[in-house]
Amino acid sequence: MTFLVTEHTVKTPRHTTGYLACGAESAPLLIFVHGWPELSRSWRHQLPVFADLGFRCVAPDMRGYGRSSTYTRHEDFTQEQIVQDMVELLAFLGRDKAVWIGHDWGSPVVWNMAAHHPDKVVGLTSLCVPYIKGFTLEERLPLIDRKVYPEAEYPVGQWDYQYFYAENFEKAHKDFEKDIRRVVKTLFRKGNPDGAGKPAFTASVRKNSGWFGGNFPDLPRDGDVITEQDLEAYTAALTRNGFFGPDAWYMNNERNGAYAGQAKNGGKLSMPVLFLHGAYDYTCETMTSKFPEPMRRDCSDLTEVVVKSGHWMAQEKPVDVNAAIAKWLATKLPHYWRT
Repeated sequence: MTFLVTEHTVKTPRHTTGYLACGAESAPLLIFVHGWPELSRSWRHQLPVFADLGFRCVAPDMRGYGRSSTYTRHEDFTQEQIVQDMVELLAFLGRDKAVWIGHDWGSPVVWNMAAHHPDKVVGLTSLCVPYIKGFTLEERLPLIDRKVYPEAEYPVGQWDYQYFYAENFEKAHKDFEKDIRRVVKTLFRKGNPDGAGKPAFTASVRKNSGWFGGNFPDLPRDGDVITEQDLEAYTAALTRNGFFGPDAWYMNNERNGAYAGQAKNGGKLSMPVLFLHGAYDYTCETMTSKFPEPMRRDCSDLTEVVVKSGHWMAQEKPVDVNAAIAKWLATKLPHYWRT
């Protein structure tokens, strides 16, 4: 049976979340959480596949994106607020728990669901971003690969672009809004094996006074990652909402660190976890650096799989991603699947 992907909305007194759904309403629930600067649409290759495998699949537009509410203050985009959006979504769906699957900024959301609401998490999958309790910049600095990023030249390594947000937020989000179609075409590109062992371009954003000096190149669309229809959808949504909200996710370093102090079990995770490494993701580089080490320490039931892709893994290599998640569900959560 092939299920259609349908659009829905949940409204509470504090927030509105638009979401896509696919699969039998009574089937075991998978919730797919997108990152920056994406949409629920980013899971278009996963929703119908896992619906056909017997799951109810839900993908929200996250706070600041698509059909969900956006706000005008940085503090409205803390992890604590965003996790509460997901708690409300789960309640609206009439469920007590789900398997949570996240990518990019969606990964801290699902990791934080597990750390703060472990009773609501059957298991979780993270694409590209490993678990670090507070997801603060300070926690990441000791994990930088200093062979690739000598401290004298790259004091904060590949995370330089996040400091640019903190120091030049107005310029940063306005630069993205100059030509959103160009931004989407430039960002959504497949991985390149030739970049291994070389500094990511995100390491020089402050030196360049912004991403590409504030002017994105006019590159051809990468058809291995997005179609023309996808390009139009991302462009329209980001044009409608702007980049303030998406970029404000980066502006809560201290607040998110403080939130981590409230985690259950000291932030240790005992549920089954799947982590998918992007072999050619050079900003979230997990192949040779220490970046995954906190995750390996704090997750007691961890499975790791390498996908030969860049950062936009679910869109670039959907067959590989779907196969890895399906195998993990079958081996680690067979009882959940059968429900």
